[in-house]
Amino acid sequence: MKSFYTCFLWILLWLASPGQQALYGATAYPTAVAPNTPTDSTARISLEISGFTTGKARLIGTFAEQRFLLDSALIDASGRLVFEQPKLYQQGLLYVLLPDNSSLPLLATEDQNFSMRSRQGSLVEAMEVSGSLDNELLYQNLRFEANFQVRYQAVSQQLKGVTPTSPNFSSLKAQTDALLEERKQHLQALFTGYPQSFFVKYKLAGQNPELKDIRKPDGSPDERAQLAHYRADFWDQVDFSDERLLRTPVIFNKLKRYITELTPQQPDSLKQAADALVSKVLEYPAYYQLFVNWIALQYEPTKTTLMDGEAVYVHIIKQYITYERAFWTDSTQVRALQRRAHEMSASLVGLPGPNVSAKDPSGQMRSLLDLKAPYLVVFMFNPTCEHCIAETPKLLEFYHSRTQRDVDIFTIALDTDDAEWKAYLAQSKLPFTHVFDPTNRAIYAKYFVDITPEVYVLNPERIIIGKNLKVSQIAEIIERDQNSR
Repeated sequence: MKSFYTCFLWILLWLASPGQQALYGATAYPTAVAPNTPTDSTARISLEISGFTTGKARLIGTFAEQRFLLDSALIDASGRLVFEQPKLYQQGLLYVLLPDNSSLPLLATEDQNFSMRSRQGSLVEAMEVSGSLDNELLYQNLRFEANFQVRYQAVSQQLKGVTPTSPNFSSLKAQTDALLEERKQHLQALFTGYPQSFFVKYKLAGQNPELKDIRKPDGSPDERAQLAHYRADFWDQVDFSDERLLRTPVIFNKLKRYITELTPQQPDSLKQAADALVSKVLEYPAYYQLFVNWIALQYEPTKTTLMDGEAVYVHIIKQYITYERAFWTDSTQVRALQRRAHEMSASLVGLPGPNVSAKDPSGQMRSLLDLKAPYLVVFMFNPTCEHCIAETPKLLEFYHSRTQRDVDIFTIALDTDDAEWKAYLAQSKLPFTHVFDPTNRAIYAKYFVDITPEVYVLNPERIIIGKNLKVSQIAEIIERDQNSR
């Protein structure tokens, strides 16, 4: 386990966790229609924030969900500060963190020579931008959104308090619809007026697709079809050729929502969704790298509670983090990940349960698949593991509850010694088939163990139907299989 975590740090380096700050909006539009033209390759971002007379401001960069310090500057007695360096800051969404912990978002493109003026307490409302079309558009949109949210929340709160049969319902619903249409028109004016600006790419990437009105034959909404179309359209407005979007929160937030909220948390659905997404970015290395790394990490066994999350992990590693495709790392790390995926691949739900043979307490070889009961439970444990000690009496209680004797239990002791194992068996008095695998050789690349105790269930056809279980879940897994026959 330790060697694995060492080689897996390269994935963690790509991921951290800031949340997306809300962006608020605009009313009038700048007269310029062309994107900024770069003046040179140096950066000079000057700010004047009245109300501050001292202190330090920090320039914060973003990548996916990570935020980090790029630079700092002292505020003089007039509220002025300058972030300046002989090369460009990273392009994307940056934040200026002020001494009172308030912050100013700004968009950094290839032209980083511009100025901004505002005042403490009204940072968005009073903002004036000079020399940056993207930031003019950003703050006009921020002002619009701030005003919109106040008006929309006032009406929506009233709407929550009435029923569809109330006399006020139609009027309030019409007001909310009108406000949403106003917001839609505001955004559309920006999108059509400044299509080449980074602001528009950033804002478009964050838009959600419209929910299609799809009906079943009986006229009721077909929610499953609606979700399928919504998920299929979810990435349509993202320009994957623009890596600057990765240095904003929008892509990571979209990725997280697509995988964890819009996709059923079942291995087959997750693999299909991942394949559909990765197929969109095969020609865009930076996106490919982020997407496959994050999805793999999300369903790495130590990170997920999903039963058989390993199926997603194995799929991503074997398909996408390969010697040919993992350009960001070396062959040693790829080999370690491929080996780990191999160790998991034989024990995925739906596959035939591999046989295990090892010595019992008398020194006789015993094999898992020699057991005859319809259902087999494989219980892998360590005698000193606190969770194992707590689960063992529950396992005995479960066994005695099966009056039809339709279950055999095969225990495998791991990472222990002969004396310790036999002492534990003598104390616990478990009427099961017990074997000892001191080097884990008997289970290697057959039954993957993440944390002990590890529980697998095999059905009458000796197919794996459950894994990563607590003892309390075994009966439910068996009942589900019985009901499906």
